[in-house]
Amino acid sequence: MKILVVDDEQDVQVLFEQRFRKEIKAGEMQFVFAFSGENALAYLNQHEHEAVLILSDINMPGMSGLDLLEKIKKTYVKPPPIVMMITAYGDAENFNMAKNLGADDFLTKPLDFTLLKEKLKTIN
Repeated sequence: MKILVVDDEQDVQVLFEQRFRKEIKAGEMQFVFAFSGENALAYLNQHEHEAVLILSDINMPGMSGLDLLEKIKKTYVKPPPIVMMITAYGDAENFNMAKNLGADDFLTKPLDFTLLKEKLKTIN
């Protein structure tokens, strides 16, 4: 499964690579990282059907994760990627906005990687 992680904090790449080391080594998961919404869209335009799952931070400079979510859901419909939104804020406003825009799930920072791995098992 190819997963596109979108977050303006570049240290998230090392964190994911550490937490999913076993799955990456076994070839079960492959991660691609974009450090802005704009970079994520550029990647998706070049690799349209590769990402099965997109994990996107909501609060990013430039294009927010919610703006990215809206563009993804309008543009990539066949097959639609699963989009999980990640935010440091567990407030109802971001949750409701993400759900209204078509988010498939909603996670809060700091990420609970055990919970994320369980959710990913249901996608495989």
